[in-house]
Amino acid sequence: MTATKVPNSNLSGDGAREALSLQLQKLDKRTKIRAAVIVLLLAFCLLLLPSIISGYYVIALTQVAVYAILALGLGVLVGRVGLVSLGQAAVLALGAWVAARILFATSLPYPLVLLASGVITMVLGTLVGLPALRMRGLYLALITLMLAGAITTVLATTNFPNGAGGFLGYNSNTITIPAIRRPSIATSDTAFLRYSIVVAILMFLLVVWHLRSKPGRAWAAIRQSEASALAAGINTTRYKLWAFALASFLAGIAGGLLAGADRFLYSYDFQTQDSIVLLAVVLMGGVYNIWGAVIAALFMQLLPAILNQIGVSPFWLTVLFGIGALQVLTTAPAGIVDQMPKDLARLGRFIFRQFRRAAPSEGGAQ
Repeated sequence: MTATKVPNSNLSGDGAREALSLQLQKLDKRTKIRAAVIVLLLAFCLLLLPSIISGYYVIALTQVAVYAILALGLGVLVGRVGLVSLGQAAVLALGAWVAARILFATSLPYPLVLLASGVITMVLGTLVGLPALRMRGLYLALITLMLAGAITTVLATTNFPNGAGGFLGYNSNTITIPAIRRPSIATSDTAFLRYSIVVAILMFLLVVWHLRSKPGRAWAAIRQSEASALAAGINTTRYKLWAFALASFLAGIAGGLLAGADRFLYSYDFQTQDSIVLLAVVLMGGVYNIWGAVIAALFMQLLPAILNQIGVSPFWLTVLFGIGALQVLTTAPAGIVDQMPKDLARLGRFIFRQFRRAAPSEGGAQ
């Protein structure tokens, strides 16, 4: 009869702390600087920025936070799994409808409404995406675009809830439409911007956790070769469905925030072509890096706000985004988030070389 060895919990705890210490020591200087810069930028956007900008840009940046979450989900589908979806903007509208209906019908706390909106939209979006699981490339893009058109048509027919009773919560005879409520701690535009940034940070952390765990490795294998992933024993159907579910959950959370940001929702605010524009800006921002979602949101929401304030029609951005997407696909597949640092580094080296060449000549002239 052999004796069983009982592990020492103290030793295991010490081992975990030593392993963590070693991991921290392995971080190079560049990684530490990058982490510090990210923390400072987040602190600036959360604490200082909402207080120093005008109300116009507070509203615009709230939309940026909302669309960063939406673009993040599309980036997971396109960049991590290789699934081109043209239906995310319609799923956003679905999430906004669900959140508005719950906010009007119940007095649940806003975080629970966001969670419920994300879960319900995840289920609905996953069910909608089921027929497209066996498709890729152009066929998947066309199917999701058709589904987006169907969702948009249904929402245009049923309209968004306006505080009435019944399942749809809409009454065409309502004269005074009540505003969709916000969380009690974020009733003002400035406070709601901070609230949206916090939710966006949590969603980014959720995606980072997925990418660094088993789903992320499975998605990478599927994107490289679905046949090879199947041969390696990966359940490709399960993980593709997982990706659709995560993207739909993020769209539901974004829709819940959008309902609180806009306060009044109308079906004409959600057009089918918005999904195409969203894909273009996500490609421009960078689908292989989560920060590309932030750049995509800045392009889609902040840039039109700036152009609108200086008197330039935002409709010109459609042409710009088309050209930008073509340029990214041909010369910079990783997007601006990857290409711009490289270009800036090349420019810095070029300027440094010019100064070095100019210095000896000036010294010889003296």
